[in-house]
Amino acid sequence: MQNQVQTIMFDLLRSELCGTNLDEETKNLITPEILLVLYKLSKAHDLAHLVAQALDTNGLLDDSKVANQFRATRNLAIYRYEQINYDLQAICEALEDAQIEHIPLKGSVIRKYYPEPWMRTSCDIDLLVHEEQVKQIKRIFQDKLGCEYKSSWAYEHSFYTPAGVHIELHSSLRAERAKEDAILNDVWKYTQPLDGKKYTKNLADEMYYFYHCSHMAKHFESGGCGIRPFMDIWILNHKLSFDKERRYELLKAGDLLSFAVAMEKLAEVWFSGEEHTELSKNLEQFILFGGVYGTVENRVAVQQTQKGGKFKYILSRIFLPYNQLKIVYPAVEKRKWLMPFYQIRRWFYLFHKGKVKKSLREVSVNQKSDGQQTKKIQSILRELGLNKKTDE
Repeated sequence: MQNQVQTIMFDLLRSELCGTNLDEETKNLITPEILLVLYKLSKAHDLAHLVAQALDTNGLLDDSKVANQFRATRNLAIYRYEQINYDLQAICEALEDAQIEHIPLKGSVIRKYYPEPWMRTSCDIDLLVHEEQVKQIKRIFQDKLGCEYKSSWAYEHSFYTPAGVHIELHSSLRAERAKEDAILNDVWKYTQPLDGKKYTKNLADEMYYFYHCSHMAKHFESGGCGIRPFMDIWILNHKLSFDKERRYELLKAGDLLSFAVAMEKLAEVWFSGEEHTELSKNLEQFILFGGVYGTVENRVAVQQTQKGGKFKYILSRIFLPYNQLKIVYPAVEKRKWLMPFYQIRRWFYLFHKGKVKKSLREVSVNQKSDGQQTKKIQSILRELGLNKKTDE
Protein backbone atom coordinates (compact mmCIF):
# COMPACT_ATOMS: atom_id res chain seq x y z
CA MET A 1 0.00 0.00 0.00
CA GLN A 2 2.86 2.40 0.81
CA ASN A 3 4.09 2.52 -2.80
CA GLN A 4 0.57 3.12 -4.06
CA VAL A 5 0.03 5.97 -1.58
CA GLN A 6 3.37 7.52 -2.59
CA THR A 7 2.23 7.49 -6.21
CA ILE A 8 -1.09 9.09 -5.28
CA MET A 9 0.68 11.74 -3.21
CA PHE A 10 2.89 12.77 -6.11
CA ASP A 11 -0.12 12.81 -8.46
CA LEU A 12 -1.85 15.21 -6.05
CA LEU A 13 1.23 17.39 -5.58
CA ARG A 14 1.73 17.55 -9.35
CA SER A 15 -1.88 18.57 -9.92
CA GLU A 16 -1.63 21.47 -7.47
CA LEU A 17 1.94 22.58 -8.11
CA CYS A 18 2.01 22.17 -11.88
CA GLY A 19 -1.66 22.67 -12.73
CA THR A 20 -2.16 19.19 -14.23
CA ASN A 21 -5.50 17.40 -14.08
CA LEU A 22 -5.98 14.55 -11.63
CA ASP A 23 -7.27 11.57 -13.59
CA GLU A 24 -10.42 9.70 -12.59
CA GLU A 25 -8.52 6.48 -11.93
CA THR A 26 -6.45 8.19 -9.21
CA LYS A 27 -9.56 9.80 -7.71
CA ASN A 28 -11.24 6.41 -7.43
CA LEU A 29 -8.25 5.00 -5.54
CA ILE A 30 -8.67 7.44 -2.66
CA THR A 31 -10.68 5.41 -0.18
CA PRO A 32 -11.02 6.34 3.53
CA GLU A 33 -8.22 3.87 4.32
CA ILE A 34 -5.94 5.35 1.65
CA LEU A 35 -6.80 8.87 2.83
CA LEU A 36 -5.56 8.11 6.35
CA VAL A 37 -2.25 6.66 5.12
CA LEU A 38 -1.93 9.59 2.71
CA TYR A 39 -2.34 12.04 5.58
CA LYS A 40 0.35 10.34 7.66
CA LEU A 41 2.78 10.18 4.73
CA SER A 42 2.27 13.77 3.56
CA LYS A 43 2.40 15.00 7.16
CA ALA A 44 5.76 13.25 7.64
CA HIS A 45 7.10 15.22 4.66
CA ASP A 46 5.46 18.52 5.75
CA LEU A 47 3.28 18.47 2.64
CA ALA A 48 -0.15 17.68 4.10
CA HIS A 49 -1.26 21.28 3.55
CA LEU A 50 -0.54 21.05 -0.19
CA VAL A 51 -2.09 17.61 -0.51
CA ALA A 52 -5.15 18.95 1.34
CA GLN A 53 -5.52 21.73 -1.21
CA ALA A 54 -5.25 19.26 -4.10
CA LEU A 55 -7.83 16.96 -2.52
CA ASP A 56 -10.18 19.87 -1.91
CA THR A 57 -9.75 21.19 -5.45
CA ASN A 58 -10.79 17.78 -6.76
CA GLY A 59 -13.73 17.41 -4.36
CA LEU A 60 -12.10 14.57 -2.42
CA LEU A 61 -12.46 15.90 1.12
CA ASP A 62 -15.58 14.75 2.94
CA ASP A 63 -16.63 15.35 6.57
CA SER A 64 -14.55 12.54 8.03
CA LYS A 65 -12.02 13.00 10.83
CA VAL A 66 -9.00 12.63 8.55
CA ALA A 67 -10.47 15.08 6.02
CA ASN A 68 -10.84 17.64 8.79
CA GLN A 69 -7.23 16.98 9.82
CA PHE A 70 -6.19 17.80 6.26
CA ARG A 71 -8.19 21.05 6.40
CA ALA A 72 -6.72 21.99 9.77
CA THR A 73 -3.18 21.43 8.47
CA ARG A 74 -3.88 23.61 5.43
CA ASN A 75 -5.36 26.37 7.60
CA LEU A 76 -2.34 26.24 9.89
CA ALA A 77 -0.01 26.57 6.89
CA ILE A 78 -1.89 29.67 5.74
CA TYR A 79 -1.71 31.14 9.25
CA ARG A 80 2.01 30.34 9.53
CA TYR A 81 2.68 32.04 6.21
CA GLU A 82 0.78 35.20 7.21
CA GLN A 83 2.65 35.38 10.52
CA ILE A 84 6.09 34.74 9.00
CA ASN A 85 5.45 37.21 6.19
CA TYR A 86 4.30 39.89 8.66
CA ASP A 87 7.39 39.42 10.84
CA LEU A 88 9.71 39.31 7.82
CA GLN A 89 8.41 42.65 6.57
CA ALA A 90 8.85 44.20 10.01
CA ILE A 91 12.42 42.86 10.25
CA CYS A 92 13.40 44.07 6.78
CA GLU A 93 11.90 47.50 7.44
CA ALA A 94 13.82 47.80 10.71
CA LEU A 95 17.10 46.81 9.05
CA GLU A 96 16.38 49.10 6.08
CA ASP A 97 15.81 52.03 8.45
CA ALA A 98 19.08 51.23 10.23
CA GLN A 99 20.91 51.08 6.87
CA ILE A 100 22.01 47.49 7.43
CA GLU A 101 22.47 45.26 4.39
CA HIS A 102 20.62 41.95 4.57
CA ILE A 103 19.63 39.15 2.20
CA PRO A 104 16.42 37.10 2.72
CA LEU A 105 17.11 33.44 1.95
CA LYS A 106 15.30 30.19 1.16
CA GLY A 107 11.49 30.15 1.50
CA SER A 108 11.22 33.91 1.95
CA VAL A 109 12.38 34.31 -1.64
CA ILE A 110 10.95 31.37 -3.55
CA ARG A 111 7.42 31.19 -2.13
CA LYS A 112 6.21 34.03 -4.36
CA TYR A 113 6.68 31.76 -7.40
CA TYR A 114 4.38 29.03 -6.06
CA PRO A 115 0.70 29.04 -7.14
CA GLU A 116 -0.03 30.51 -3.68
CA PRO A 117 2.78 31.73 -1.37
CA TRP A 118 1.46 29.81 1.65
CA MET A 119 2.02 26.56 -0.25
CA ARG A 120 5.77 26.90 0.32
CA THR A 121 5.97 26.36 4.08
CA SER A 122 9.03 27.12 6.19
CA CYS A 123 9.86 26.80 9.85
CA ASP A 124 11.74 30.08 10.21
CA ILE A 125 13.04 33.28 8.65
CA ASP A 126 16.56 33.04 7.26
CA LEU A 127 18.63 36.19 6.70
CA LEU A 128 22.24 36.73 5.72
CA VAL A 129 24.03 39.73 7.23
CA HIS A 130 27.59 40.96 7.70
CA GLU A 131 29.39 39.48 10.72
CA GLU A 132 30.51 42.89 12.01
CA GLN A 133 26.88 44.07 12.27
CA VAL A 134 25.49 41.12 14.25
CA LYS A 135 25.73 42.94 17.62
CA GLN A 136 23.92 45.97 16.22
CA ILE A 137 21.22 43.77 14.71
CA LYS A 138 20.81 41.94 18.01
CA ARG A 139 20.05 45.25 19.72
CA ILE A 140 17.54 46.18 17.01
CA PHE A 141 15.81 42.82 17.26
CA GLN A 142 15.56 43.02 21.04
CA ASP A 143 14.91 46.73 21.61
CA LYS A 144 12.85 47.67 18.56
CA LEU A 145 11.12 44.42 17.56
CA GLY A 146 10.80 42.76 20.97
CA CYS A 147 12.57 39.59 19.82
CA GLU A 148 14.04 37.10 22.24
CA TYR A 149 17.68 36.11 21.73
CA LYS A 150 18.20 32.35 22.11
CA SER A 151 21.71 31.32 21.13
CA SER A 152 24.66 31.58 18.75
CA TRP A 153 26.47 28.67 17.15
CA ALA A 154 29.33 29.24 14.73
CA TYR A 155 27.93 31.67 12.13
CA GLU A 156 24.26 31.28 13.09
CA HIS A 157 22.37 33.40 15.60
CA SER A 158 18.92 32.39 16.79
CA PHE A 159 16.02 34.66 17.80
CA TYR A 160 12.26 34.41 18.28
CA THR A 161 9.78 37.16 17.44
CA PRO A 162 7.02 38.00 19.96
CA ALA A 163 4.69 35.83 17.84
CA GLY A 164 7.05 32.86 18.20
CA VAL A 165 8.53 32.93 14.68
CA HIS A 166 12.08 31.59 14.63
CA ILE A 167 14.76 33.79 13.02
CA GLU A 168 18.04 32.31 11.80
CA LEU A 169 20.55 35.10 11.33
CA HIS A 170 23.49 33.91 9.22
CA SER A 171 26.72 35.87 9.15
CA SER A 172 28.27 33.43 6.69
CA LEU A 173 27.10 30.66 4.36
CA ARG A 174 29.34 27.63 4.85
CA ALA A 175 29.10 24.25 3.17
CA GLU A 176 32.21 22.69 4.77
CA ARG A 177 33.54 21.87 1.31
CA ALA A 178 36.37 24.05 0.02
CA LYS A 179 35.18 24.70 -3.55
CA GLU A 180 31.63 25.53 -2.47
CA ASP A 181 32.85 27.77 0.33
CA ALA A 182 35.11 29.66 -2.08
CA ILE A 183 32.01 30.64 -4.07
CA LEU A 184 29.74 31.24 -1.08
CA ASN A 185 32.36 33.56 0.43
CA ASP A 186 31.69 35.90 -2.52
CA VAL A 187 27.92 35.83 -2.06
CA TRP A 188 27.63 39.62 -1.56
CA LYS A 189 29.08 40.18 -5.06
CA TYR A 190 25.96 38.48 -6.48
CA THR A 191 23.38 40.83 -4.97
CA GLN A 192 21.31 43.78 -6.02
CA PRO A 193 18.80 45.91 -4.07
CA LEU A 194 15.21 44.73 -3.92
CA ASP A 195 12.84 47.01 -5.86
CA GLY A 196 12.30 50.22 -3.90
CA LYS A 197 14.88 49.26 -1.27
CA LYS A 198 18.52 50.08 -0.74
CA TYR A 199 19.71 47.69 1.94
CA THR A 200 17.36 44.72 1.39
CA LYS A 201 19.18 42.63 -1.20
CA ASN A 202 18.24 39.94 -3.72
CA LEU A 203 20.59 37.18 -4.74
CA ALA A 204 21.29 36.85 -8.45
CA ASP A 205 19.53 33.80 -9.89
CA GLU A 206 22.69 31.76 -10.39
CA MET A 207 23.86 32.33 -6.80
CA TYR A 208 20.43 31.59 -5.34
CA TYR A 209 20.37 28.34 -7.34
CA PHE A 210 23.92 27.49 -6.28
CA TYR A 211 23.12 28.10 -2.61
CA HIS A 212 19.93 26.04 -2.88
CA CYS A 213 21.85 23.08 -4.33
CA SER A 214 24.66 23.50 -1.80
CA HIS A 215 22.15 23.50 1.05
CA MET A 216 20.46 20.41 -0.40
CA ALA A 217 23.81 18.63 -0.57
CA LYS A 218 24.48 19.49 3.07
CA HIS A 219 21.14 18.01 4.11
CA PHE A 220 21.71 15.03 1.85
CA GLU A 221 24.90 14.26 3.72
CA SER A 222 22.96 14.49 6.98
CA GLY A 223 20.66 11.67 5.90
CA GLY A 224 18.12 13.24 3.54
CA CYS A 225 16.51 16.50 2.49
CA GLY A 226 12.83 15.72 2.01
CA ILE A 227 10.62 16.43 -0.99
CA ARG A 228 10.24 20.20 -0.60
CA PRO A 229 13.68 21.16 -2.02
CA PHE A 230 12.79 19.22 -5.18
CA MET A 231 9.59 21.22 -5.47
CA ASP A 232 11.74 24.35 -5.22
CA ILE A 233 14.03 23.08 -7.98
CA TRP A 234 11.05 22.39 -10.22
CA ILE A 235 9.69 25.90 -9.54
CA LEU A 236 13.11 27.48 -10.20
CA ASN A 237 13.35 25.65 -13.52
CA HIS A 238 9.77 26.17 -14.71
CA LYS A 239 8.49 29.45 -13.26
CA LEU A 240 11.49 31.77 -13.69
CA SER A 241 13.48 33.14 -16.59
CA PHE A 242 17.11 32.20 -16.13
CA ASP A 243 20.45 31.66 -17.82
CA LYS A 244 21.19 27.94 -17.54
CA GLU A 245 24.77 28.41 -18.68
CA ARG A 246 25.50 30.85 -15.83
CA ARG A 247 23.90 28.49 -13.30
CA TYR A 248 25.90 25.52 -14.54
CA GLU A 249 29.16 27.50 -14.73
CA LEU A 250 28.87 28.35 -11.02
CA LEU A 251 27.82 24.81 -10.09
CA LYS A 252 30.76 23.36 -12.02
CA ALA A 253 33.20 25.71 -10.28
CA GLY A 254 31.78 24.59 -6.92
CA ASP A 255 31.99 20.90 -7.85
CA LEU A 256 28.19 20.63 -7.55
CA LEU A 257 27.12 20.16 -11.15
CA SER A 258 26.68 16.37 -11.03
CA PHE A 259 24.66 16.67 -7.83
CA ALA A 260 22.46 19.46 -9.23
CA VAL A 261 21.74 17.60 -12.50
CA ALA A 262 20.69 14.50 -10.53
CA MET A 263 18.40 16.59 -8.30
CA GLU A 264 16.86 18.24 -11.38
CA LYS A 265 16.22 14.82 -12.90
CA LEU A 266 14.36 13.54 -9.83
CA ALA A 267 12.33 16.75 -9.69
CA GLU A 268 11.31 16.18 -13.32
CA VAL A 269 10.37 12.56 -12.54
CA TRP A 270 8.19 13.60 -9.61
CA PHE A 271 6.57 16.73 -11.02
CA SER A 272 6.79 16.48 -14.81
CA GLY A 273 6.22 12.75 -15.18
CA GLU A 274 9.60 11.89 -16.72
CA GLU A 275 10.84 8.29 -16.66
CA HIS A 276 13.15 7.13 -13.89
CA THR A 277 16.82 6.34 -14.37
CA GLU A 278 18.60 3.85 -12.10
CA LEU A 279 20.14 6.74 -10.16
CA SER A 280 16.84 8.57 -9.72
CA LYS A 281 15.22 5.36 -8.43
CA ASN A 282 17.95 4.96 -5.81
CA LEU A 283 17.71 8.63 -4.89
CA GLU A 284 13.95 8.37 -4.51
CA GLN A 285 14.32 5.50 -2.06
CA PHE A 286 16.97 7.39 -0.09
CA ILE A 287 14.95 10.63 0.07
CA LEU A 288 11.56 9.11 0.88
CA PHE A 289 13.06 6.89 3.56
CA GLY A 290 14.84 9.88 5.09
CA GLY A 291 11.81 12.15 5.38
CA VAL A 292 12.17 15.92 5.89
CA TYR A 293 15.29 15.84 8.06
CA GLY A 294 16.79 12.49 7.15
CA THR A 295 17.46 9.46 9.30
CA VAL A 296 20.35 8.35 11.48
CA GLU A 297 20.75 5.28 9.27
CA ASN A 298 21.10 7.39 6.12
CA ARG A 299 23.44 9.87 7.79
CA VAL A 300 25.75 7.21 9.20
CA ALA A 301 25.91 5.39 5.85
CA VAL A 302 26.89 8.61 4.05
CA GLN A 303 29.46 9.59 6.65
CA GLN A 304 31.01 6.10 6.69
CA THR A 305 31.53 6.40 2.97
CA GLN A 306 33.02 9.88 3.14
CA LYS A 307 35.23 9.21 6.15
CA GLY A 308 36.53 5.87 4.87
CA GLY A 309 34.87 3.23 7.03
CA LYS A 310 33.33 2.59 10.44
CA PHE A 311 36.43 3.27 12.55
CA LYS A 312 37.35 6.53 10.83
CA TYR A 313 33.72 7.64 11.12
CA ILE A 314 33.83 7.08 14.91
CA LEU A 315 37.09 9.04 15.15
CA SER A 316 35.55 11.92 13.20
CA ARG A 317 32.61 12.04 15.65
CA ILE A 318 34.95 12.11 18.66
CA PHE A 319 37.56 14.44 17.17
CA LEU A 320 35.86 16.90 14.81
CA PRO A 321 38.06 17.55 11.74
CA TYR A 322 39.73 20.96 11.55
CA ASN A 323 37.64 22.27 8.65
CA GLN A 324 34.46 21.58 10.64
CA LEU A 325 35.79 22.62 14.04
CA LYS A 326 36.84 26.05 12.74
CA ILE A 327 33.26 26.66 11.58
CA VAL A 328 31.81 25.75 14.97
CA TYR A 329 34.57 27.71 16.76
CA PRO A 330 35.91 30.47 14.43
CA ALA A 331 38.78 31.23 16.86
CA VAL A 332 40.43 27.97 15.72
CA GLU A 333 40.82 29.19 12.14
CA LYS A 334 43.73 31.52 12.91
CA ARG A 335 44.97 29.58 15.95
CA LYS A 336 45.12 25.94 14.93
CA TRP A 337 47.07 25.10 18.08
CA LEU A 338 43.83 25.69 20.04
CA MET A 339 42.20 22.63 18.48
CA PRO A 340 42.64 20.28 21.49
CA PHE A 341 41.08 22.83 23.85
CA TYR A 342 38.07 23.35 21.59
CA GLN A 343 37.63 19.61 21.09
CA ILE A 344 37.23 19.34 24.87
CA ARG A 345 34.90 22.36 24.91
CA ARG A 346 32.76 20.64 22.27
CA TRP A 347 32.53 17.48 24.39
CA PHE A 348 31.30 19.53 27.34
CA TYR A 349 28.75 21.22 25.05
CA LEU A 350 27.43 17.84 23.90
CA PHE A 351 27.03 16.68 27.49
CA HIS A 352 25.48 19.97 28.61
CA LYS A 353 22.96 20.04 25.77
CA GLY A 354 21.90 16.43 26.31
CA LYS A 355 23.17 15.27 22.92
CA VAL A 356 24.95 12.21 24.28
CA LYS A 357 21.96 9.94 23.63
CA LYS A 358 21.90 11.01 19.98
CA SER A 359 25.64 10.38 19.64
CA LEU A 360 25.35 6.93 21.21
CA ARG A 361 22.52 6.13 18.80
CA GLU A 362 24.82 6.99 15.89
CA VAL A 363 27.59 4.80 17.32
CA SER A 364 25.14 1.90 17.64
CA VAL A 365 23.91 2.32 14.05
CA ASN A 366 27.52 2.58 12.86
CA GLN A 367 28.39 -0.76 14.44
CA LYS A 368 25.30 -2.55 13.13
CA SER A 369 25.36 -1.21 9.59
CA ASP A 370 26.00 -3.74 6.85
CA GLY A 371 28.41 -3.51 3.97
CA GLN A 372 25.66 -3.79 1.36
CA GLN A 373 24.04 -0.49 2.39
CA THR A 374 27.43 1.22 2.49
CA LYS A 375 28.26 0.00 -1.04
CA LYS A 376 24.93 1.28 -2.31
CA ILE A 377 25.54 4.69 -0.72
CA GLN A 378 29.07 4.70 -2.15
CA SER A 379 27.66 4.22 -5.63
CA ILE A 380 25.10 7.03 -5.17
CA LEU A 381 27.66 9.47 -3.75
CA ARG A 382 30.10 8.68 -6.55
CA GLU A 383 27.49 9.55 -9.19
CA LEU A 384 26.53 12.71 -7.29
CA GLY A 385 30.14 13.83 -6.89
CA LEU A 386 29.80 13.79 -3.09
CA ASN A 387 32.12 10.86 -2.39
CA LYS A 388 35.07 13.08 -1.45
CA LYS A 389 36.01 13.17 2.19
CA THR A 390 34.55 16.23 3.93
CA ASP A 391 37.65 16.74 6.08
CA GLU A 392 40.03 17.13 3.17
